Amino acid sequence: MTASDRTLREVVHALSDLERRAGSPGEREAALWLAERLTRAGSPASVAEVDFLDGYALLLLPLGLAGLVAGGLHLSGRSRTRAGLLAAVASALVIDDVSNGRRLWRRLVGRRRRTWNVTATAGDPLAARTLVVLAHHDAAPTGRVFDQSFQRWLARRFPKVVARIDTSLPLWWPVVSGGVTVAAGTLLGSRKLSATGTALAGVVVALAADIARSPIVPGANDNLSAVAALVALAERLSADPPAGLRVLLVSCGAEEVIQGGIYAFAKSHFSRLPRESTWFVNLDTIGSPELLLVEGEGPFWMEDYCDPGFRDLIAGAAGRAGLPVRRGVRARASTDAVLPTRAGYPTATLASWEPDTKLLSNYHLMSDTPENLRFETVAHAVEVVHAVARELAQEWTNV
Repeated sequence: MTASDRTLREVVHALSDLERRAGSPGEREAALWLAERLTRAGSPASVAEVDFLDGYALLLLPLGLAGLVAGGLHLSGRSRTRAGLLAAVASALVIDDVSNGRRLWRRLVGRRRRTWNVTATAGDPLAARTLVVLAHHDAAPTGRVFDQSFQRWLARRFPKVVARIDTSLPLWWPVVSGGVTVAAGTLLGSRKLSATGTALAGVVVALAADIARSPIVPGANDNLSAVAALVALAERLSADPPAGLRVLLVSCGAEEVIQGGIYAFAKSHFSRLPRESTWFVNLDTIGSPELLLVEGEGPFWMEDYCDPGFRDLIAGAAGRAGLPVRRGVRARASTDAVLPTRAGYPTATLASWEPDTKLLSNYHLMSDTPENLRFETVAHAVEVVHAVARELAQEWTNV
């Protein structure tokens, strides 16, 4: 076992026993432990206690109930116009929140809480160029909706179809399907459509309530795999610092509540990070069998990340180092990468999946434990990011 392998296993095993719900004492303990470990690895680290707007299943539950009520109003023969408006507004608020839009509902009813961001500095601390490597150390609740049986059946039954899929399934579309269908039913005067939408809204409410009451997963793959990669990178960069490149190793809190700590990081750091000399690599769920270079993301509509040339650089650096990554993948999810790419920074995400099923291994399941983590893929990701840092540094020396 190499020193890097030992580091990866040490970090994942040390933190997986902590219940790291966003804003919890366990998340704080993980952040403090990580800062100390990064400092010991040669990258001085600090912990920033910051605000975030809490909200996930419980926050969105009333909007699902609104769709259910709207369907009931139409079916009972009451105001069709009011029912349609209620369903449409509720659906729009869900889409806005999950897509990291203006987040009107969250700002109106969300509770402001505290989380902890960890930032460490590696490489040349005075360099004009900066590579920011993102991860997150909180963990998500589980729930019945995350059961992977259907997609595994689909892969067995239609392997050629699944093999052609390079975009993950749109898990958030069904969440708004009830309200949207009710709104369509009221617009068209179709009680049948409204009845269908009401039934869908009822299912969504039940599933959201199940998530809200479910325990927090160990989160070895999502996302201690990336946290461990930060520490391994700190050790590599301490032993072989790239000249002319500063590397910020950042682990945000509260990512699993649809982006929490990254908003505070953006507020405190973006004004000091010039777009023409800063690059972001987001590491998220990198412990499945195959490493992916994700080109874009979006729960409802796809947004390719800023600057495809940077993704070409990553793929090229990986290939030249004998570390190929799969390209052309896009995620129907929201990650912390959404803020830097919208701010105009060259951005990419490294993730992973099972190539035969296109599933993130043990995603939001209680089986997301260190024993089920593919550490070889995590080590692969570390080498890819290290190769990218070397090439960015080499670009500077060639200027």
